[in-house]
Amino acid sequence: MNTATPPDAPDSIVRARDLRLTVPSAAGPVNILSGLDLDVRAGEAVGIVGPSGSGKTSLLMLLAGLERATSGSIVVAGRELTGLDEDALARFRRATVGIVFQNFHLIPTMTALENVAVPLELAGDRAARDRARESLAAVGLDHRLTHLPGQLSGGEQQRVALARAFAPRPRLLLADEPTGNLDQATGQAVMDLLFGLRERAGTTLMLITHDMGLAERCGRRVTMADGRILAPGAARAAA
Repeated sequence: MNTATPPDAPDSIVRARDLRLTVPSAAGPVNILSGLDLDVRAGEAVGIVGPSGSGKTSLLMLLAGLERATSGSIVVAGRELTGLDEDALARFRRATVGIVFQNFHLIPTMTALENVAVPLELAGDRAARDRARESLAAVGLDHRLTHLPGQLSGGEQQRVALARAFAPRPRLLLADEPTGNLDQATGQAVMDLLFGLRERAGTTLMLITHDMGLAERCGRRVTMADGRILAPGAARAAA
């Protein structure tokens, strides 16, 4: 597996330079990211591994525009994120990024269909309901359209989350331990769906996982430690 970071190139969908994130604490400032550099090519699948506290989730939050870097540059799909206001970041997410979390993050009072359709409706898509139905059918849930999250199993809830993430046809999918709350068999089925949807859509994937088997399914593995990305040789030693 190629663990090297590809060179900065015109086909890069993600480019981070000297990315730093420092947060306050009672003991003083804590460096979450410490001068991180990363390039991801369009259409690439990257598995992100490393110990807890290494900055993996914070990196994805910055790339999604859900947190702001202390300093450095983040360019995603040609947009420099560091200077955008909250409204512009929300528009960027709707147009460019899909996110799948470990905890599903479905709206409990909305049906599966409504959970998938709402982001599309917010983006002004007049065919939101039709696209939501298609997306739920693609994950095998066309018979669960009117069910609330509480009426679905954990695996079904995560499939709804996948349908919601893929429905807007994002250029970049960020997945943070998407099988963390699922048993092994259900998690395997969900990941088969995720990789299949990604391949058909040509979506760039950045996947945080502690499962080296899942990381190996990606075309490249990146290892983080202490807020940095390890060099390829160090990554192999840490794996």
